[in-house]
Amino acid sequence: MNPLDQLLAIGLSLLFLVVTFIPMEKMFPAKKGQPIFRPQWRLDLFYFLGQNLLWISLVFWTLDHFEYWLNPFIPASFRAAVAHQPWWLQAIEVVVLSDFLVYWAHRLQHRVNFLWQFHKVHHSAEHLDWLAAHREHPLDTLYTIGIINLPAFALGFPLQTLAGLIAFRGVWAIYIHSNVRLPLGYLGILLGSPELHHWHHDKDRDAGNYANICPLMDVLFGTHTNPGHEPESFGIKEDLSKNYLGQMFLLRRKKMEG
Repeated sequence: MNPLDQLLAIGLSLLFLVVTFIPMEKMFPAKKGQPIFRPQWRLDLFYFLGQNLLWISLVFWTLDHFEYWLNPFIPASFRAAVAHQPWWLQAIEVVVLSDFLVYWAHRLQHRVNFLWQFHKVHHSAEHLDWLAAHREHPLDTLYTIGIINLPAFALGFPLQTLAGLIAFRGVWAIYIHSNVRLPLGYLGILLGSPELHHWHHDKDRDAGNYANICPLMDVLFGTHTNPGHEPESFGIKEDLSKNYLGQMFLLRRKKMEG
């Protein structure tokens, strides 16, 4: 893709997100009165542009090579057996295995200090909306995307087949960060929602709700929480820079100001 086409695609993507999520946030706000241009919106816009201009190529290059790296460890006979299963069974296996792995990978991001150093960049957002979903360190993105798609590559699904699932997960990740409250009732056991993920962004590093799409993993492993109201505040307790380059290098705010 040439630079002009890339800029056009980014512009259209941003326009789609604006016209989709801003009306939802105004009609069904989780935190009423939160302005569109809330504090630190420029920082999150930098993250959106950084992801799409700088890091997306690295992510897809990594995914494109994932199957090649896995080939020595996955017997061809195993992949052939998977391929002979009904497509609906393969789809269920991929989703369940993916949710299981990303749940535990996410818990590790909160428990292992090395992983947390990168993941805390995402949690440093003090206001949640659709744009804040893009605040993510690129190494944290590679870790998450790799774990999410590991089962699919291990079972022999090519990247082209996964494109739709990757896109869906991306939009869903934006939705659960949005300033929206739409309780799902009984469907809440099968589908994640902003009301659950907002509690994950509480200042308590171990607040729970680590699952990606389906909260069932949190229910099974005792980390599901839904008090029925919004947290008092979001963010992290650690000292971290509040500008893009400072967060890329994991610098402390006091060090940046000094």
